[in-house]
Amino acid sequence: MSKLKNLEDYREEINQCVKCGACRAHCPVFGAEKHEGRVARGKVALARAVLDNEIGLEAKVLEDLSQCLLCGSCCAQCPNKVPTEEIVAAARRRIAEEKGLSSFGKGVAAVLGRPKLMDLLAKTGGAFSPLLFKKVPENSGLRLRFPAPYITADRTLPPVVTKPFRERVPEVIEGQPGMPTVAFFTGCGINYMYPAIGEAFLKVLKFLGVTVIIPKDQACCGLPAVSAGATETVEELAALNLAALTRRPVDYVVTACASCNVGIGKIYADLGDDYRALAAKTMDIFVFLVKHGLPEKLAALPKAANRTKVTYHDPCHLRTRGITQEPRQILKALPQVEFVEMVGAGTCCGLGGTYSVHHYDISKRIGAKKAANIAACGAELVATDCPGCIMQLQDSINHAGGKAQAVHLLELLVAALPE
Repeated sequence: MSKLKNLEDYREEINQCVKCGACRAHCPVFGAEKHEGRVARGKVALARAVLDNEIGLEAKVLEDLSQCLLCGSCCAQCPNKVPTEEIVAAARRRIAEEKGLSSFGKGVAAVLGRPKLMDLLAKTGGAFSPLLFKKVPENSGLRLRFPAPYITADRTLPPVVTKPFRERVPEVIEGQPGMPTVAFFTGCGINYMYPAIGEAFLKVLKFLGVTVIIPKDQACCGLPAVSAGATETVEELAALNLAALTRRPVDYVVTACASCNVGIGKIYADLGDDYRALAAKTMDIFVFLVKHGLPEKLAALPKAANRTKVTYHDPCHLRTRGITQEPRQILKALPQVEFVEMVGAGTCCGLGGTYSVHHYDISKRIGAKKAANIAACGAELVATDCPGCIMQLQDSINHAGGKAQAVHLLELLVAALPE
């Protein structure tokens, strides 16, 4: 029996939607589409109708329920705090149970559920990158040379590494006596595409004297499987990660990816007592760094004469968990940075995990608004705390013809630390 909540479990929350329409002003998909079926109250109404057997799971219903980024923007502004993203995820699980996974969902489940297969595919992709991809002129990222399923040739992608991050580092890196021990949950983005973020993570924690454990047998957090409705895969991955992250005693499980943070820190909490204990230990890297006094250490460093203008993009999966100030505290304290706040820093970039695969045209339109806001504030760099957002932001900037670069805040932080 599934441990994740089913659609019936959300009946009370569904009934709390009063159809006031407050969500219309904050839903990125509705902003791009202006279609009632795309907005939160429309999806909640569909979920209620499905529960009450007033409608079946016909194609139109499936399409509307697929049109959700699971970004939580609606819930944040909802007067009754109706968790539409959770309701939609439960509806997708219901669809998968009754109609089976889509072909893409089956692919997601097959790959994510087999970490060794993921390693093989990543290494193969990395080895053949020169044949499969071409560099985007004057911008970071690659473009496909040939058409591929679910990926258009105009999409900017990060390079896939031939040697994943977790294979590059020892499993245990000893710190100083009296300092905490943390398990680093790397996530797929850092492990396979952005190893420099992982290296920056380790350098920062070494600077603080923290002991770091990087379990070699950790797997994907499962968030793409949540989006696809693949219940069994989510629960299998959660079990693998529970075992990997609790094998050694640690004070915290630290993430440098917003999606991984919400996966382990929120979604796993519904799976049982052991998972709730793991979720309670899970902390975003910048919350951890602020908690351990890094902003004060940075403030003591001399300011650079020529500083780079940097803005910050709030990943949805941190914003909805109330993690917005800690990254800014770090960013404002960096001696080489002139921080500028952009308009709409907390709006979704349009990635939504698997959403941008199925609905790339809409994803691009949402991303175009973010790219315009970055350009308007004059930032040379846009920092964030999520590898997925980095990929989407750079793609959006490139489509807009912008010059800004998307980076992880850890990369800026490590550049400021004394050797």
